[in-house]
Amino acid sequence: MHHVKVDCHCHILPEIDDGARCLEESVDLARKQVMWGFQRAICTSHRTSLYRNTPETVCRACDRLRAALKERGIPLDLVPSMEYRLIPETWPETLEKGWLLPWEGNYILIELPIRDGSKIGDIVPADEVKRLLDMGYQPVLAHPERYLYFTIEQYYGMKEAGCLFQRNVGSLEGLYGEAVSARAESLMTDGLYDLVGTDLHSMKYAAFFDQIGFRAPED
Repeated sequence: MHHVKVDCHCHILPEIDDGARCLEESVDLARKQVMWGFQRAICTSHRTSLYRNTPETVCRACDRLRAALKERGIPLDLVPSMEYRLIPETWPETLEKGWLLPWEGNYILIELPIRDGSKIGDIVPADEVKRLLDMGYQPVLAHPERYLYFTIEQYYGMKEAGCLFQRNVGSLEGLYGEAVSARAESLMTDGLYDLVGTDLHSMKYAAFFDQIGFRAPED
């Protein structure tokens, strides 16, 4: 069976988070994804305290970009989803309202506060992983290498709870700085990664990926 190459983490939908600023930028980013070898993009728009997206806002933006890609003959299949931040401001509401948009059947991309671990509040990430699994979903932790406040015990706690780990393209090569590169190297050496995603936000990211000669992974 033909294996579809999937970018499981990107912010290419227009004007709904800190990703693509307009429809034309969205189209340019999608064109880059095709150039790198992707056939499908999981559009994981942020759901955070700043970007309070809902399935409606994401699906509307996805339909808009899908129409533009069809018009221009760009062969990229789009799947609407979200990157859910585990914070008290948005996560309980997401669960209460049933706002989970899984991809490839049951995958849900979760993230933690990037710099300040205290913003997690009383949420216990490993417990939320178990909760999602009990609901029939497969949680995927976005870019664990970027949570520099995390301890090795916390990483293993998440893995033991049943979470998959997704590494960002560019993390090893310095896109997010030396400390993140070192953390990514360590997680890779320990064999903790399961997936790779671009976390593509802008043409600036795309230029970096081109510079390092990035191509969609074979697996």
